[in-house]
Amino acid sequence: MQYEVDKLGFYGKYGGAFIPELLHSNVEELEDNYLKIINSDSFQKEFRALLRDYVGRPSPLYFAKRLSEKYNTKIYLKREDLNHTGAHKINNTIGQILLAKRLGKTRIIAETGAGQHGVATATVCALMDLQCVVYMGEIDIARQAPNVSRMKMLGAEVRPAKSGSKTLKDATNEAIRDWINNPKDTYYLIGSVVGPHPYPDMVALFQSVISEEIKKQLKDKENRDYPDRIIACIGGGSNAAGAYYHYLDDEKVELVSVEAAGLGINSGESAATSVLGSDGVIHGSMTKLMQDKDGQIIEPYSISAGLDYPGIGPLHAHLIESGRSKVLNATDEEAIKAGLLLTRLEGIIPALESAHALAALEKIEFKPEEVTVVNLSGRGDKDMKAYLKNT
Repeated sequence: MQYEVDKLGFYGKYGGAFIPELLHSNVEELEDNYLKIINSDSFQKEFRALLRDYVGRPSPLYFAKRLSEKYNTKIYLKREDLNHTGAHKINNTIGQILLAKRLGKTRIIAETGAGQHGVATATVCALMDLQCVVYMGEIDIARQAPNVSRMKMLGAEVRPAKSGSKTLKDATNEAIRDWINNPKDTYYLIGSVVGPHPYPDMVALFQSVISEEIKKQLKDKENRDYPDRIIACIGGGSNAAGAYYHYLDDEKVELVSVEAAGLGINSGESAATSVLGSDGVIHGSMTKLMQDKDGQIIEPYSISAGLDYPGIGPLHAHLIESGRSKVLNATDEEAIKAGLLLTRLEGIIPALESAHALAALEKIEFKPEEVTVVNLSGRGDKDMKAYLKNT
């Protein structure tokens, strides 16, 4: 595959493992073992059984009739919002918790922005009876209160990140510090296709179940196993990586990645990394990130807590740089409008992250015979306050 990670953990010039010496043994342990464990029959059997019986997969591929009529084309929604815990995040946490157990780890740490990854991590820790600590920015704790309550009910300790922007970037920083201080018994369960190798590859592999199912479901519905276009939102980009995975080398499928423009690309309040960013290292990998001329992180902004990350995963940086994926962006206002439109037309309330992907529908010229799949990465329960405030 042209877009597969190489032996050193790079996608083109992006990726790698830029880590402090104190983390070297942790990351090396993962790199040496993850593929061997993941590809074993016993792992796959347990992973697939949990996806089916616990998560509720396969998630439906829903033909959105009224939305399709509005845009005079065929639009399908990949319903990741119907998974247990309400988002795609559970696919990855199931995989990583099984890996952590096989590595003999007894304590799990994670970072979260919108709270969906935190909830999914707390869920699998409860399932597997493992200690769970979730780091979350102080601002995100305030704006994602329902998910914080869910994490605590599931038995997780939620630790606020009080530095910097007090959002996802800072929660990640705190989780990395914890991992450095607790290298033996602790497993860092990263929630997106970010971080040092092998995390981006590993998370993409676990999320690839999304595109694996799309191929089968389209064959049944359209008598072909590929769409003309896949649209997904990207912050770190795990839902997009999963939706794209089995189509990366299929050039007839257009990949559309939608970033959060916040209050506008040039407003100073945005998270459109591919437009505003440049090459640099963040959280252990070389990628595109928002930084000033001195290499200091520029704080991102989005109404969506899951998209206000100052970088993107190295796979996405490579897809964008190579021209394989097309990047669009959506402002807060456009995302709210798109979320409300889906709610009124189809009776589905999307997460604000997913609403950014839906906002791209206004920016694309469709042909009536085209088939477009939008990855509906999460449900909107957690975002009700923001929706109602902006209605």
